[in-house]
Amino acid sequence: MDLPCPEWVRHVEQKWTELSSEGRERFNLLTDIDEIFHSGLSLIQSVPEDLTILSRISKKYSVKKCPDLASECRQQGNLSFKVKDYTAAALYYSKGVCNADKNTEELSLCYANRSAALFYHGLYKECLEDIRRALEAGYPSHLQDKLTTRQTACLYQLEKLKKSNTMAKNLQTQLSQKRRDSSTCTAHAVSVYFNPEKGRHLLATENKFAGEVVLEDKAYGCVLIPVNRLKTEAKKAGKTAFDTEARHCHHCLSQTLSFVPCPSCSYSRYCGEMCQKEAWEHWHQWECHVGADLLAIGVLGHLALRVALKAGQNEVQRARESSSGMSDADHVDGKSGPSKGVSPVHLTLGGHCTKNSDHTDYYNDDSYMGIYSLLPHVAEHSPSARFILAVTMAALYRRLQCGPPPDKWASCKGEGASGNWQCEMSMLGATALRHMMQLRCNAQAVTAIRVKEERDAAVQSSREICIATAIFPVLSLLNHSCCPNTSISFNTGFKTDALCQFTGSEGQYDHPLICQCGVTVTIRTSKDVTAGQEILHCYGPHCSRMEVKERQRLLLEQYFFHCKCEACQRELKEGSQNTEVNAAPGLKCVKCENPLQSHMNWYVCSQPSCGYQITIAELQKSLQGLQCLLDQAFHLMERDRPDEAIRILKSASSKADSILAETHPLQGELADAKARAYATTGKWNQAASHLKRSIVAIQAQFGEDSVELGQHLFKLAQLHFNGGDCGSALSVIPRACKLISLHCGPHCDELQELQEMERCLKGLL
Repeated sequence: MDLPCPEWVRHVEQKWTELSSEGRERFNLLTDIDEIFHSGLSLIQSVPEDLTILSRISKKYSVKKCPDLASECRQQGNLSFKVKDYTAAALYYSKGVCNADKNTEELSLCYANRSAALFYHGLYKECLEDIRRALEAGYPSHLQDKLTTRQTACLYQLEKLKKSNTMAKNLQTQLSQKRRDSSTCTAHAVSVYFNPEKGRHLLATENKFAGEVVLEDKAYGCVLIPVNRLKTEAKKAGKTAFDTEARHCHHCLSQTLSFVPCPSCSYSRYCGEMCQKEAWEHWHQWECHVGADLLAIGVLGHLALRVALKAGQNEVQRARESSSGMSDADHVDGKSGPSKGVSPVHLTLGGHCTKNSDHTDYYNDDSYMGIYSLLPHVAEHSPSARFILAVTMAALYRRLQCGPPPDKWASCKGEGASGNWQCEMSMLGATALRHMMQLRCNAQAVTAIRVKEERDAAVQSSREICIATAIFPVLSLLNHSCCPNTSISFNTGFKTDALCQFTGSEGQYDHPLICQCGVTVTIRTSKDVTAGQEILHCYGPHCSRMEVKERQRLLLEQYFFHCKCEACQRELKEGSQNTEVNAAPGLKCVKCENPLQSHMNWYVCSQPSCGYQITIAELQKSLQGLQCLLDQAFHLMERDRPDEAIRILKSASSKADSILAETHPLQGELADAKARAYATTGKWNQAASHLKRSIVAIQAQFGEDSVELGQHLFKLAQLHFNGGDCGSALSVIPRACKLISLHCGPHCDELQELQEMERCLKGLL
């Protein structure tokens, strides 16, 4: 759970310990969220220094404009531009744009310089936008000839692209239709059911093959995850960190190099004026002046407030009135392990309920009822946790009162803003507190594949990262399994055609073609699913990455249930059948190479006649030594010393081969590192040979249908391609495409690259 920053948590925990026993007892007995919130609010109002302390903490997360920093970032961007690192240059210029005051020469210079970096990236439309912004911000007249020349070059390049695409009009019609189609949650032969053991859950109503889409859902709200906001590590390293908040739109999460800043703060930035306007209208005009406080209280508190702001007082009031008449089915969300028995109550996605419910808008796009009806699990939160959440949300509510009241909360009757905060508007704080409690079990990490930026790298190195936290009305209904039958992928931002439609010679152009906006999730089956089978999703603890006891502990702590999925039941049964001796996967005897088994504080050879044994502590020490060698090799590769890294990795592999089977994860990491080192030196065949060894371990750890295996096969195809081994590359590409499409969808960048690689290779044969 994403709690507020440690300093604020320590402060509130101290307040909890200082309460009298009677005060703590009174708070413990509170179960109504309104009462819990008002208890926190009364404490904040009676101790004004609490807000002073929050303000002091928030100063470390300052979001004020800083013209001096803008100038410094522009100079750093110029240095990157000179060495032709146009990505870094654009990111530095963007940081300058965000810190410069509006309508200043510094802002115009940052925009103009960024337009040059965008031009060399081939981002001609974005370059034209920056030229326009630079001129509007007051770009010096004696320098405008440079912008005019660049503008002409952009228009020429875009005209060439336009002429090469004869299907633009048809594409525009298709994309416009897609935009209409994407405006609602889409279910593909899936319905919502209820029983007391599982709560609300999803069942397939038809047979589904692996890779088929079963559900598409749009986020009701999301908040970008700020990474290293204080930048202590970056300061120690003497460089600027560009992470999620510097690369993704703070509204639609699309990745871009050409941000439009919030006019009033340095933190919030957007992929264009459209997102900037929508964010301002929905929530940012009220969030802006408490931006530092929001960074201090954490992502879940921020998202909870954002959901309440978006809903508004009328929607919340309607949801409250409607929930008072809900059946038990409507009150229970899908947060449990699989179970059997009990006749279902069937609710069709899209809001048309066939039994026991007349709520017709639970699962429509942007349906607040679908969010409000999720359980807050008040009783499952410990009293001290409830206290922290209540005081935090009360403090944030008081800080919000320093600005104008939100329009949607200024009048319960929708008569418009009254210009002041009415007492009944405390419902905003109580509603945000409800959502903060819900998010503990229902928040969804939005992930993306981040390619490691290594200049002149012949083989891409990528990893999955979390870029945001979101709440999805229907995805939240899926129950957990440690070995799920689905995989999820995310689409972010405005999906646009690459071309612009021009209307004149002055650089005027229509809006690009848009097919969808916002953050959506697509759920696909990762294995065959039969009609009537439950659609299951993994909340994080997966059987391929974590032991059963650790999974059970984490799920109970965060989601308040004992997991009874098939994987847990199978592993618990296997463990109970032999409590004294257990298999130790991937470990082998140094004498006879048979597998080792764990027994008390020892590992013993599974072959009784061998008699070899080693203490767990000794073996762990050997594994730590191998990990140290691996870390040294990575450090050398980062310093462009691959030959030295290879020598260390050879030594580590020799030691590993004596105690580890080829399926052990560490063997996979060592082989992957050697593949990377050999690829750096252009030895493609040797790199491919070692990556194949890594793939053996990856498949054993994550499974033959895993996204991890797909990503390694993608790298293997790249190595064969670079080495000119057409046959081997073509043999790998189909399986890589299948796995990446299965988990990431048919439009992801990796799949597009594989398909282009395949077309190129077939053209050579």
